[in-house]
Amino acid sequence: MRIVLDTNVFISGIFFTGPPYQILKAWRDGRVQLVVSPSILDEYRRIGGELALKFQGIDLKPFLDLLTVQAEVVLAPTLPPVLHEDPSDDKFLEAGVAGKARCIVSGDKHLLKLSVFQGIQILKPGDFVQRYLES
Repeated sequence: MRIVLDTNVFISGIFFTGPPYQILKAWRDGRVQLVVSPSILDEYRRIGGELALKFQGIDLKPFLDLLTVQAEVVLAPTLPPVLHEDPSDDKFLEAGVAGKARCIVSGDKHLLKLSVFQGIQILKPGDFVQRYLES
């Protein structure tokens, strides 16, 4: 299953346990396929770098290296603005469409308010784990 992870979910999965961690583990195990765009990768690196300064024991490099090998990087075309309250989150919708993702997993209220975008479900991490990862 092809999915896009909002930055908050990806970073939370590295720094903390819980549903975001379970999603990253499913990705590492090959149970889901992450779809990212260059702008999403840049945001992962930027936000992860900021948090790594606060949490000295966390090494982001293995996760970012894994992204370049195991994630599908798509060149997402710019869509007409969708999230007027937070246009910077449109990149997740664009990557989802370009990568033919089934779900966007996010904790962001602007994305979650959509619930579905062009046939792509937008789910909270806990809901995604419950629906798709728990057997």
